[in-house]
Amino acid sequence: MAAKILLIALLALASSHALASDPSPLQDFCVADMDSKVRVNGFVCKDPTVVKAEDFFSTGLDKAGDTGKKLGSNVTAVNVNKIVGLNTLGISMVRIDYAPKGLNAPHTHPRATEILTVIEGQLFVGFVTSNSDNGNRLFTKMLKKGDVFVFPQGLIHFQFNPGYTNTVAIGALSSQNPGTITIADAVFGSKPPISDDILAKAFQVDKKTIDLLQAQF
Repeated sequence: MAAKILLIALLALASSHALASDPSPLQDFCVADMDSKVRVNGFVCKDPTVVKAEDFFSTGLDKAGDTGKKLGSNVTAVNVNKIVGLNTLGISMVRIDYAPKGLNAPHTHPRATEILTVIEGQLFVGFVTSNSDNGNRLFTKMLKKGDVFVFPQGLIHFQFNPGYTNTVAIGALSSQNPGTITIADAVFGSKPPISDDILAKAFQVDKKTIDLLQAQF
């Protein structure tokens, strides 16, 4: 009987982790105490008696981000680092601005699924599935104003503005702190750098090509 109860408990625990990226809240809110020196998975709760409305508030998403960077896009994130009241609530959002021909380069969110809607302009979007016997499948879609697209958690995805006017999109993510791994930056711009021998072997090119790519980051 004890073994059966233990098995049921383990299955329940596994199921709870499978259903959510972030820990589920056990109270109305757990406003992050950014000054605490205690380290936990997430952030320690602030004393609820000193919590105020400003802990759940932010401004600025009405303002366009600077798209003058080399890729022509800008991500304005609203996560737990911006709104401390998001701690343990498993949600955050972003505003993404794209210049004409602007790109939000291939990247992943290791801790969140993303749902994105176009507010103004148009976007060509896509994601790539994980390794399988059938290879890595690419799903793409052209979006216009009002369209919505989902990027599953952890999968490489991108957005590109093919037009000649600015585009604005809003994304919601299923984590208070989704994390972002930009593929090119991580592979060619890590500190210290990944050996060019390793990258040359992985990409089946010569080391001079790898050195040239690493120099861009």
